[in-house]
Amino acid sequence: MENKKLEQNKREKPKSLLTKSLLIGFVGGILWSSLGAIASYFNFTTVSPATFILHSWLDTPWSKGWSGELIAIFAIGLISIAVAFVYYLLFKKMVNIWQSAMFGGALWFVVFYLLNPIFWNVDKMTELSSNTIVTTICLYLLYGTFIGYSISYEYNDSQAQSS
Repeated sequence: MENKKLEQNKREKPKSLLTKSLLIGFVGGILWSSLGAIASYFNFTTVSPATFILHSWLDTPWSKGWSGELIAIFAIGLISIAVAFVYYLLFKKMVNIWQSAMFGGALWFVVFYLLNPIFWNVDKMTELSSNTIVTTICLYLLYGTFIGYSISYEYNDSQAQSS
């Protein structure tokens, strides 16, 4: 009877698949935009997270430093929650890693081609250097794979446990 009262014997309620997916999105946004900032710092790309999020609307000295990069990385993490939600709604049942990578490639195309007029500070896709194109495509492919495969894995794992 005393075992029922102990805190260590209580089981934690598992998180829902949607909650896990949104958390995956936030962590993925933080992780891959941080790697994008590092790639920009080492001149692998001319586009950094702050270039997209801050420099298109702000022209202040603090936005060009590390504080601007950190704020932009956090903002991309928040935006990535919405991206993970879209993936959760549309593609969570996919089990192949290639579909997740294609999702990242499609996301790259949307950001660099379709949304380019919003980010006036970023050069057009045809004017970007080959280093920038290759680096950003790789980052988006890895981001899509991280988001997609993690959400699909969680979905399939939850389906296996419930049956």
